[in-house]
Amino acid sequence: MRTEAVDRVRLVFTLFDADGNGFIDADDFELMANRVIAAVPEAAQARQSAALSGFRAFWGALAEELDTNRDGRVDFDEFQAVVLAPERFDEAIGEFAEALTALADPDGDGLIARPVFAEVMTAIGFALPNIHALFDSLEPTATDQVAVPAWAEAIKEYYRPDLAGIVGDRLVSNPTS
Repeated sequence: MRTEAVDRVRLVFTLFDADGNGFIDADDFELMANRVIAAVPEAAQARQSAALSGFRAFWGALAEELDTNRDGRVDFDEFQAVVLAPERFDEAIGEFAEALTALADPDGDGLIARPVFAEVMTAIGFALPNIHALFDSLEPTATDQVAVPAWAEAIKEYYRPDLAGIVGDRLVSNPTS
């Protein structure tokens, strides 16, 4: 398993643990989903509902596959299985990525403006310098927008333990590196 993947998983666990109690549970995903939806108030209700469904589906897949003791929450030891068998989560991660990027594209033109991208990623809990480093790595247009498919693919790659040097690594590294 690549060190980069472990670093990504460690960071994601911390972010998913939205209430900071050391465990991930359904309430954490609801809290994060509501923060993200609030970051894009101009998004249509259908896009907001899809984002909420994406967060819930992701939690459902994690709970089903990782909550080995069936206590309704996932600790870090259980969560590390994401990097050991990411294919178990491909569908949920794909739904999550598509819903999140669609929410951040409220006008549906296939492009996400830097301010909206930053608001969404900040709502998830990523650091602003890393957010901008990721955005810049997604090859923004001259109007400072990134393509929805590029960001969706970056989200999916983030959970692949066999990959290193991906744009998502900018979320866990020093953004100047």
